[in-house]
Amino acid sequence: MIEHLSGKLVEKNPTYLVIECGGVGYFVNISLHTFSRIEEQEAIRVFTHLQVKEDSHTLFGFSEKSEREIFRLLLSVSGIGSSTARTMLSSLTPVQVRDAIAGGDVATIQGVKGIGAKTAQRVILDLKDKILKIYDIDEVSLPSNNTNKDEALSALEVLGFVRKQSEKVVDKVLAQDASLSVEDIIKRTLKNL
Repeated sequence: MIEHLSGKLVEKNPTYLVIECGGVGYFVNISLHTFSRIEEQEAIRVFTHLQVKEDSHTLFGFSEKSEREIFRLLLSVSGIGSSTARTMLSSLTPVQVRDAIAGGDVATIQGVKGIGAKTAQRVILDLKDKILKIYDIDEVSLPSNNTNKDEALSALEVLGFVRKQSEKVVDKVLAQDASLSVEDIIKRTLKNL
């Protein structure tokens, strides 16, 4: 296994790097998080994960070990491949992914392109205990003021409404009365949609 690459940054793109080490140029797939963290300097170091398949050997690079750890945990979930894990780490920071899993926040994980409700629930189910153990954190609870809003948005999504449109209306409804129950939020939102 290749632990890390230290060398000359030859090319930097939002999805990959080319790093020259000892005269060999390595093509390294990266997330947008890593892209934003790597500065335009000549000598760089990235932590790597080598994925070996029958038809390819693919190298993934990370600016920090914690991001690589989250990536590897995501790969252990059935239905999550390397491209989905990389998309998650491009849409959310490693800390956001960790906290969403630890807090059981299905909506945040489902907000990543290509991840449905069942996959988001599977990620949380499979990884929550591991995340809590690895990062030595207690049960994380989501802010209680967002719970009713999230439940209402999920219900509206199931009813076929676009989440972004629903969220604007729900925010207006909650601005008028923040103490509404989930049912009342949905009823008032449906009147305004």
